[in-house]
Amino acid sequence: MLDNRLKKIAELVSGNGIAVDVGTDHAYLAAELINSGKCSRVIASDVKEGPLDSARNTVDKYGIQDKVELVLSDGLENVSLDGVSDVVIAGMGGETIADIIGAVKIDSIDKMSIRWVLQPMTKPEILRRKLYEHNLEITGEYVAEEGDKLYVIMTAEYCPFPRRLTEAESVCGFFDDEDKTANKYRAREAERLEKVADSLEKAGRNSDAQHYRVLAQKVINGIGVENTCDVIEYLNELYPFAAQEKWDNSGYLVESSEQECSRILLSLDITSEAVDEADLKCAELIISHHPVIFEPRKRIKCSDPVYKLIASGIGAVCMHTNLDIAEGGTNGVILRKLSSKLRICGEPEPFEELGGGNSLGWIVTLNEAVNARKLAEVCKEIFGCEYVRTSHISKKLVSKIAFCSGSGGSMLGLAGEKGCDALITGDVKHDVWIDANNYDIALLDCGHFHTENIVLEELRRVLEEKFPLLDIEIAETSVDPCDYV
Repeated sequence: MLDNRLKKIAELVSGNGIAVDVGTDHAYLAAELINSGKCSRVIASDVKEGPLDSARNTVDKYGIQDKVELVLSDGLENVSLDGVSDVVIAGMGGETIADIIGAVKIDSIDKMSIRWVLQPMTKPEILRRKLYEHNLEITGEYVAEEGDKLYVIMTAEYCPFPRRLTEAESVCGFFDDEDKTANKYRAREAERLEKVADSLEKAGRNSDAQHYRVLAQKVINGIGVENTCDVIEYLNELYPFAAQEKWDNSGYLVESSEQECSRILLSLDITSEAVDEADLKCAELIISHHPVIFEPRKRIKCSDPVYKLIASGIGAVCMHTNLDIAEGGTNGVILRKLSSKLRICGEPEPFEELGGGNSLGWIVTLNEAVNARKLAEVCKEIFGCEYVRTSHISKKLVSKIAFCSGSGGSMLGLAGEKGCDALITGDVKHDVWIDANNYDIALLDCGHFHTENIVLEELRRVLEEKFPLLDIEIAETSVDPCDYV
């Protein structure tokens, strides 16, 4: 009566109490659980009357009306979970299954006693991640084969010590390496990711394409491990710490308790939230742009991210001005993005004082002058900021543009000296706005956060290129620290 998919699901039901079959359809699973003697009672629910009528026919056919309760319910909304040991949700999209589980009131069930048997038809990676957000842990993952179709089936149970999955973990899953059917599914999933990468590459999104290719490698080979010092030395080759400004404090500022790492979190700032995220995702290292230790400390409070890093054994590598000035660093990313949106004439010019040494930005000249307001729109798109503050530039045409990531308002005078008619930066002070209007220079403030956070994608790219099996994730908590009313 059951296909291979439902047979595997039935096998995974514990039978320790009442089983619930959400979206029961014909109630074949419910009938099998009763007829096999695995369960003495099953609640079979569906959101529509039609499937429940089909389920009723099956229940009547096997004479199990006293053992199978049919319930009209959207998910588990009308289902009592008293005495329930297993909840089966199969044949739906991963997002739908996650929503059904998320809608259950935590206080309404004995979380520790329920086994969730789940079979997503689509997007299992979303379901995996959501399960952990709901304090459930995947205890087993399997693949059932039916003809040319492969079905992912997973079991999950309450976890008193919550953690969070990284993107790579949610894509790779938790299959047994010796399971041949699971390995067949992994190969198919890797092919799918490679096709996504091909499409992204055709669209000119090379960084995203590379990211999907390394995800495909991880699906086949798993997440790897590297020596932490090797990772730091590679970063030093690309963005030499010795090149930082004298006032800066870049480097390996907080040592990890582990000599090896498999998961790295990238964040603009190491905030308390970033450390918590790294801890929940089991990352051994955080790489940030802004130094977590800058001014000398005479006291470290429990709420200090440095305290949290040490307590969690998580290392911190900070790359500030050395990243800004490096050829492929923060300002190099801005240069590349501007070049993709505007036609630039000739080679970019370093934005620095005569004999100043390090360039904290670039100057570009456009083939054709553009309206300054259009430039602001381009910047808004490039940096992903909610708004761009500008000087009074609505009709001004600009062709020679200087830019400096972070807080570069103090460089307005230098931009003027070099014949620039526009400066793109962040964190502009009041007096600089006055000067910009007086000197008729188009000044665009795109925000400190937004002009620097874009470098994280580049950091992930170079690290994945060198260490493709490392799990490298841009922090979800690396967000603008300000709200706008």
